[in-house]
Amino acid sequence: MWKKSKMADQTATGQVGIKKKSRVPGVMITQFVEELPEGKSTPDFTRKPIALTIQEGKLATFKAIVTGDPTPTVTWTRNNGDVSDPNLYQTKYDPTTGEHTISMPNVLPEQADTYKCFATNEFGKAIVTVILNVIEVGYKKNKAMQEKRAKDAEIKTALKRRRPVLPKPEGKGPKLDEKFWELLLSADKKDYERICAEYGVTDFRWMLKKLNEMKKQREEEQAQFIKSLSNLRPVEIRGDGTASFEFDMDLIDPSSRIFIYKDGEMIPYTKELDMEMKHGLKQIGKKYVFTIRDLLPDDAGFYQVDVEDVNIFSTDFKIPMVDFLVKLQEVKAMEREDAVFECVLSHPFSKIMWMGKNSPLEQGEKYDITVSEDKLIHRLVVKDCMLVDKGIYAAVAGIKSCSAWLVVEADNDPNLYGKKKTRKTTQAGGSGVDLQKIAQEQKAKLQKQKEERTEPPKKEEEQPRGDGGDGKDGSGQSCEPAPDSSGGDGSGEAVSGGESQGDGEKVIPVPETSTKSKPHFTSGLTDTTAGRGQPAELSCKLSSEDWEGVWSKDGEKLSSSDALAIAKDGASHKITIHSCKDSDAGQYQFEVEGCKTEAKLTVGDPPMFDIDELHRFSKPVIVRVGQNATFKMAFSCQDQVEVNWFKNCELLRDGGSVKMVKEPMHSRLLLRECLRTDTAEITIQLKNEFGSIEAKTKLIVLDKPGPPQGPVEVIDASSTLLEIKWGPPKDDGGSPVTNYIVERQQIGQGTWRKLGEIPADPTSYRDRNVSHGRRYSYRVSAVNAEGTSEPMETEYIMAGTLVFPGPPNPPKVVSAFKNCINLAWTAPDDTGGTKIVGYILEKRKKDTTQWVAVNPPNEPIEDEKYAVKDVIEGMEYEFRVAAVNASGAGEPSAPSALVCAKNPDMRPRFKNPEDFMVVRAGNSVRVKINYEASPPPEITWLKDGEPVSPWINIINIEGTSQLVVPSSKRSDSGIYTIIAKNSVGQASFDVEVRVTDEPKKPGPVELEQIVHGKVIVSWAPSPDQELDDRLHYMVAEHDSNTRVWKTVADRLTTTSYTAVNIMSGQEYHFRVYAKNDMGLSEPSESPTWGMNSYKMSVAVNTPTAISFERPPSILVPLKVHTHPNGYQCYMTCAVSGCPTPHVTWYLNNTSLESNHNYYITNAYGVCSMYILRVSPEDNGEYRVVAVNSLGKAECSTKLTVKAINNHHAINS
Repeated sequence: MWKKSKMADQTATGQVGIKKKSRVPGVMITQFVEELPEGKSTPDFTRKPIALTIQEGKLATFKAIVTGDPTPTVTWTRNNGDVSDPNLYQTKYDPTTGEHTISMPNVLPEQADTYKCFATNEFGKAIVTVILNVIEVGYKKNKAMQEKRAKDAEIKTALKRRRPVLPKPEGKGPKLDEKFWELLLSADKKDYERICAEYGVTDFRWMLKKLNEMKKQREEEQAQFIKSLSNLRPVEIRGDGTASFEFDMDLIDPSSRIFIYKDGEMIPYTKELDMEMKHGLKQIGKKYVFTIRDLLPDDAGFYQVDVEDVNIFSTDFKIPMVDFLVKLQEVKAMEREDAVFECVLSHPFSKIMWMGKNSPLEQGEKYDITVSEDKLIHRLVVKDCMLVDKGIYAAVAGIKSCSAWLVVEADNDPNLYGKKKTRKTTQAGGSGVDLQKIAQEQKAKLQKQKEERTEPPKKEEEQPRGDGGDGKDGSGQSCEPAPDSSGGDGSGEAVSGGESQGDGEKVIPVPETSTKSKPHFTSGLTDTTAGRGQPAELSCKLSSEDWEGVWSKDGEKLSSSDALAIAKDGASHKITIHSCKDSDAGQYQFEVEGCKTEAKLTVGDPPMFDIDELHRFSKPVIVRVGQNATFKMAFSCQDQVEVNWFKNCELLRDGGSVKMVKEPMHSRLLLRECLRTDTAEITIQLKNEFGSIEAKTKLIVLDKPGPPQGPVEVIDASSTLLEIKWGPPKDDGGSPVTNYIVERQQIGQGTWRKLGEIPADPTSYRDRNVSHGRRYSYRVSAVNAEGTSEPMETEYIMAGTLVFPGPPNPPKVVSAFKNCINLAWTAPDDTGGTKIVGYILEKRKKDTTQWVAVNPPNEPIEDEKYAVKDVIEGMEYEFRVAAVNASGAGEPSAPSALVCAKNPDMRPRFKNPEDFMVVRAGNSVRVKINYEASPPPEITWLKDGEPVSPWINIINIEGTSQLVVPSSKRSDSGIYTIIAKNSVGQASFDVEVRVTDEPKKPGPVELEQIVHGKVIVSWAPSPDQELDDRLHYMVAEHDSNTRVWKTVADRLTTTSYTAVNIMSGQEYHFRVYAKNDMGLSEPSESPTWGMNSYKMSVAVNTPTAISFERPPSILVPLKVHTHPNGYQCYMTCAVSGCPTPHVTWYLNNTSLESNHNYYITNAYGVCSMYILRVSPEDNGEYRVVAVNSLGKAECSTKLTVKAINNHHAINS
């Protein structure tokens, strides 16, 4: 069925085990077939089971998600046992999520093992292993452990009984909870005071002494398992809905077990981050972080961390029960505007967490975080909004949170295009409701709940009275015994129920003869404030309208008068003071039948402004754009005065470009970098409990005016006149427009020309300097005392009517190539009365009807010629052209003749070829020749006049031919000829290829002295001399004085050299190198020429006169030379004679002494001539003539320059 591979690692019949790597670490995949069919795949895990440590009796679950085509079959196994018991192991598959699970309810310690999950289909299988650790309850490993823990428990109990009782200032306090000491052992010193206050401990000296003793004991216990413990951080709630605590710990044994408890009960946790468990412990180096996910109220408790059986860390997790009464609302703000988020909580919260795009926010330059005095209203201001600030913002209070979007809209004001946008002082957002009212209602509700919680339970015999638990009804009223109505001495008996209740509250004793029920207040008096000269009213309400009461002030009875009025309306009683004075302030009471209610009336003055300061403040403040505006208002010194600043009735808040300062005697407002839009009415408000007062002024921000308003109206458009009219600016910048600047631009020109400045009225302009048929655009700018506005630009307006040019003559084809067709044409005779500004060129393929524009209509061709490059090789085209003047494009010309896009016929021609190359033996030879020909030529390669070998590669592409010798040998040297032939003609070119290698070194070197002061150095030739006609030799020398090698001879074609100036008493060494186009060979060393070895014998007899004079002689003659054109040539010979002969070089019997094209030297008898580049003129016979007084000698040779014509052209 499927293609099978060899039976190398059988897993089943016809299957092999090809190991594959999974993208998920820890997964092993085995493929059964050699090649997978298209669209099929082996099994793999996209989510593998995670190792689990869990307490005995809990539910243990492993989850896995697999992929593969066909769908794999999933099975579970364990190493030491089976999973077939349905009571212990339950497997299932969820088709919705694709999860395969195995669950172990009430897990047992015996189920701790290594488990395997298999995913198998017909093409392969995938295996993953996972470990389950089960913690026994109570750690009852064996009987000895039980006895040890029981003994430890007895010791701890005894210690607990001996723990001293904390002294209390008065009375007997509660016993200290064990949590107190555990929290102190893990807390920072700065938290000691808070923990002691929470548990009622006041004796700090005793606490610190006891704590130090316990710390010492705890550290000794911890030293058994840990090296160090630091950075203990208590549990705190994160912005992502989790809570965590962390600490740094260095374990002695990394395998030590870590246990976590909540309220004394062990909790399971995972160490894998991607496992969806409630609790997780993450280790990063020495740092441990414990995390609680998906927070609920039940997660609050006392958490402890133990290593083995030693406590390491303790923390108390308290979750505040708070909710959002007003949640965040979506805010849409303009760019560079402030955005406001507000919320109201159900309970006071000193600080909530603000999150912006999943990151915590802090108070700073970007964010302003405030909270009201009652801690119910929380506000976040995002200052100077940018587009990057867009996203979701959230408020987190405890485990509750709410979020909303911030949408930032770009400021697309065209006047600000390309400029930095200015800072706005406005604010966007808010809740849209009266937060202060909601907060006050919630505050009253919380206060009422608090009073209800503190109210003692009522007794059945107690008479009905107020709601307060302190003898008052919640409004300040109380009940006291009334005097005896019988006129006795007050020693009569009180009825049952008259005893003291609550915190001193007393019930009125009622005579036995009374038939009325006792009165009580349903609404008492409340404290009131009033301004001097203003009315004030105090009222209360009884449970029945049958009772009359008495009003008093500071213990003195009151009655109605001109200054006050006492009234009764059913069960309601009130007193009204018509015009309050300082003497009216005091404590007012209303009493009826022993029950009374009281309240305080405070009389004072509302804030006042100084008249002179108010006059100065009312003057407008005028600033320019970008400047700061400052407002200052003085007032009389008063307590509890609230100062508010408003701009156009909108409350200003401190922050951003707004700075407010309040001093005891004055308040200042600073608006930074004012904008034109900041022009507004500024109001300062002083407010206290007796009233408020306001003062107003104006802020005027001066700026350059806005652009004139369009659209422009064209009043007249004749051939000699253009008149336009526009509207004044919408914003004059705070000062009147004085004049307008008008500029003009003609179509086709890039510059604007100023026409002049005109008065502000009327807003129109007549342009008389126009040409018929031309189009113009105008710019108008408004000017005031502050500057010039941005210009308003008009569309192009034509002077007169449209007159189009006539058609030009048909275009002519100048030349045609495969990728370009050159055209030319002449201007039309009829230009339409205006200048021709360009041409529109169109093309059409043969046998089609559609004309296609070659150049864009808005970019006319200025010249009367054009090269059309957008053509297809071999396609035929025809062209037409239309002239363009100020009115537009005229009629097109007649079509041109059909022209084919192809190159003109031409015989082959080679482009800048190289005629000589040197290649190292073994390397590839690549001869690349570029050519031009049409039609494409036929290419032939020759070597030394013969066809090249079949193993030589010839690569021909358009315009290029390349000859490639893959691995060259010396035998590949030669003249390679390329022949290009087409129907027009033929061309050939020769390339000399020289394949060589580094030469082998010369043979042994011998030294011989014939004449004193000279040594003849001779050597055996290099083995490569016969193979390489360009091989020559170089001689280097060093003596015992300098010990530096120096070249004494080069380009020697002979195998000997005469060294001169050889001094007696010194040692000389010589090296001989073979040299060719590839470089130098290894040197051949000479024997040492020393002061003893080769001394010449000196005759002891009297010397006889010896003459050394001799005629010239040729020691080494010239060699025959053959060189290609352009190559260098070097000729040498050796001449002797005494006296030293004069040497002259001749070419074809012509002396070369005065010819500077030849470099001639004579060094100690070695005569050399060097020609840098030989040419056909250098062909001929070269002769060397040596002459002295005794005779002459000469030798000659021939130089042949290969007459190679590099560009042969043969007509076909």
